[in-house]
Amino acid sequence: MFDLSGRIALVTGAGSEGGIGFAIARLLVTAGAKVCVTATTKRIYDRAETLGCMGHVADLTDPAQVSDLISTLAKTLGPAQILINNAGMVQSGKRVKRAKLGGLSDADWQHHMALNIGVTFHCIRAALPAMQAAGHGRIVNIASVTGPMVAIDGSAGYATAKAAITGMTRSVALEYGREGITCNAVLPGWIETASSSAKEIRAGKATPSGRPGTPAEVAACAAFLASDEAAYVNGAMLVVDGGNTLIEMKGA
Repeated sequence: MFDLSGRIALVTGAGSEGGIGFAIARLLVTAGAKVCVTATTKRIYDRAETLGCMGHVADLTDPAQVSDLISTLAKTLGPAQILINNAGMVQSGKRVKRAKLGGLSDADWQHHMALNIGVTFHCIRAALPAMQAAGHGRIVNIASVTGPMVAIDGSAGYATAKAAITGMTRSVALEYGREGITCNAVLPGWIETASSSAKEIRAGKATPSGRPGTPAEVAACAAFLASDEAAYVNGAMLVVDGGNTLIEMKGA
């Protein structure tokens, strides 16, 4: 759909073969980009082998590991020209129970902030210098409708962190737009991934589209925003939820 031949792309959070990050990486590879995928465990090397791209293990909540990732990518493929910030929500080996805001511990709150807005901040900050030097960059943040548009009982930490990502997206778009760098966000709704629960699948079937979305459908939106054709799209929030947020009288 879009020609990304020769572009260097970094896709974070691509460890699950049935997830959004993997689907984005696969589409970018198909479009001709030279891609690096990351995750927190060595399974990312299997994903990279499947895709025919570079793999790198990193805990992106650690700024030092992010710096090493960006440096290694530059030495191996070249400086990142496309950054897809997909990492977030959950991290292998770490789980936080759902709780209303008053029941969140300091550790749980910091976990949500670090894993979502913290990771996004670290990656953007590290990738910006090379994009500025090149006068070109595409940053796509995978946020969520949860937080910026809707809320779910028991998900205050997650919702707050995802809403923060949209605020950062607008700030980066404003501050770096004149340097040829765009920053946009994709806000998925109910997407059926390998980690989707039965309850989440049922919620997807209750949307106006009558089904949950697919990782490939989110990937198509991310690929567009990463392309030269999207050069005049900056600071946008692209909702991919099958029209679910349009429903005012849910369950009526």
